[in-house]
Parts: sequence; structure tokens; C-alpha cells
Amino acid sequence: MRSRHSFVMRSTAPDARHRLPVVRLGALLAISALVISACTGGGSGSPGASSSDGGDGGAAGGYPDQNITFVVPFSAGGPTDTVTRLIAEPMSEALGQQIVVQNVEGAGGTVAAGEVSQAAADGYTVLMHHIGMSTAPALYSDLPYDPLEDFKTVGLVTEVPMTFIANNDFEPNTFEELIAYVTENADTVTYAHAGIGAASQLCGLLFQSAIGVTLTEVPYEGTGPALTDLVGGQVDFMCDQTTNTSGQIQAGEVKAYAVTTPDRVASLPDIPTTEEAGLPEVQVGVWHGLYVPADTPDEVVEALTAALQVALEDQGVIDQLAELGAAPVSLDRATPEAHSAYLEEQIGVWGPIIEEAGVSAD
Repeated sequence: MRSRHSFVMRSTAPDARHRLPVVRLGALLAISALVISACTGGGSGSPGASSSDGGDGGAAGGYPDQNITFVVPFSAGGPTDTVTRLIAEPMSEALGQQIVVQNVEGAGGTVAAGEVSQAAADGYTVLMHHIGMSTAPALYSDLPYDPLEDFKTVGLVTEVPMTFIANNDFEPNTFEELIAYVTENADTVTYAHAGIGAASQLCGLLFQSAIGVTLTEVPYEGTGPALTDLVGGQVDFMCDQTTNTSGQIQAGEVKAYAVTTPDRVASLPDIPTTEEAGLPEVQVGVWHGLYVPADTPDEVVEALTAALQVALEDQGVIDQLAELGAAPVSLDRATPEAHSAYLEEQIGVWGPIIEEAGVSAD
């Protein structure tokens, strides 16, 4: 019985292994809840409705001179919300103003992104988004914004690897055995993921394309219920972020086959990489980045980037991420230029894969 999801979908991933590009995604997704109370707040009203008392914003000088709103496209306590709150405290200290975290849910993050794209371009409304910023153009036919044209990038934030896991009763015991078993039993194997366009689905699409199979996909409304059914044996296997799966792996509640990065994860040293296990094509992770509306003055972006870099060197941030198998990006990637180039690259990577798989969020 699969009462936790609304439907079962069969992907139409291409059969030819040689058509899959080698993909390495930088970080993201997504981190189990940490409470950073100094910089949180419910935030009311729409994004961009900052309580400006006058002045000319921070653009002409003195930025910031009021609270800054960080808009999160997903629910409080989720991975993107958590990483936002984690960096908000040191960024707030560096900027000298409080950062208020506001959660604006809906349509895979596109509601929040659309609203921020139309917000006042004064640096007081900042979007935190993950890999979904690069997949939305292929998933939504009527996207209300252009990720490359309607935003300025501030910098990348995190890099989070993913893990292939299965319920303990699933027959394969190694990643090599998993590939062989799935290939031979593609018609009966079920692959769980956290919903259309989620990183866990994208990882599955890469896996299916790499080995030339089409599996029955079982989408859920989030990682939590997918993991619950996986542990309970209702579905066979999935691929999700280390920050979501490390606890179950370390507790022995699931089988772990491989991590999706070139190097092993320090917190899971016994799990081989997909490259070590013979499938280097499947290298995928979740990344997060900060965005502001396109007309935001460059000096404001520079101030936000400088504060972000301070946060990424904060030992508390580094330590808490390390506990969850994640890490900040290097400072050369936490820049507008590197972030913009990476976003454009990722849109180019995921567009063809999603379209060939026949996946749509409409």
C-alpha cells in the first residue's frame, strides 16, 4: 500500500547510456533542521514589503539601514529554510542589520522566485533557492520569471552530496549488485522521490539514463514521507541528500550503496562513490544560492556577497554543516560571477535531461 503519495509515474528516460552527460552538481539541498534563533522571524506580507521608513534604500549609501528579508521558497524547518537560517546569523552580524526569514511556499519554489523577481531592487529582499532554480525552466511551461534575466546572483552557498539507499529487505547489497538487479527487474522495481523536480527525482533520472532502464517512480510530497515508506518497505530504493539520509544510514535503518560525489563523504567513510562503484556518469548533488532582483545596484550585491563570504568562513557554520555531511562552497564560488556561470551551466545540463524524460510540473 502506498497511501502517502498521490500517484505512480513511469519516467521515460532515454535508453542510450552514451547520451547522458557527465554531471557534477554543486551543492545543495538540504540540511536537517537547525534553529538559528537570532535571525529568524515569521515575516508577514508579501516579499519585498520591508518596513522602509524613507531614505533611498541602501543603493545610494548606508546600505543596509533596515531589516533584510530572506525569502525561502519552502516550508519552515525544511532543508532550504535550515541552510538559510544557518548563514543568516553571521551575515546579519557582518551587515549590521537583522535578517528576517520569510517562507513563501508554492509550485516548487516558483511562487517565491516570481515574487522576489518583482520586488523592490534595493537589496532588502533576497531569495535563497536551490537546484530548482536551474530546473524550473524545463519543468514549467509558463514560468513567470527568467532565472538568468530577472535576477542578479549573489553567490553559491552549499554543496551537498547525495546517497543511494534502499530498504533493508531489498535484495542487492552493493551498488554493483543494485545496477544488475535493477537492470534485470526494471518492470517491478520502485524508485521513490520527494516530488516532481526534486533533487531525488533528478538523481533517479540520471541513474535510469545511465543504465538504460525505465523504472516505476513513486513521487511523494517531500523527503520525509518517502523515507518513511522506504524504511517500512513500501518502496524499494531512492537517492537523496546526505543531510536527509545520514541518520537512517548510521542507525542501520536502510542499506546504503554509494555517494554521488567524486570523493567519499567524511561522515560516511565506508560508503563508496558512484565512480568507485563503476557509474561515474551519476554525480549529482544539491546546491543553494542567493539572488536579488535584476536591477539591484552592484554595490548592494557586493555588500551581500561580502557578508555571505564571512558566513561561509564562520567556524560554527562549517562545523554544523560538517556534522550533516555537507560543506560551504569555496569562496571563489561564492561570487556573483561564479554563481551566474554555474546557474547558466546547470540550466543547460538539466533542460535536455528533463525534456527527454518527459517530466513536467504543469
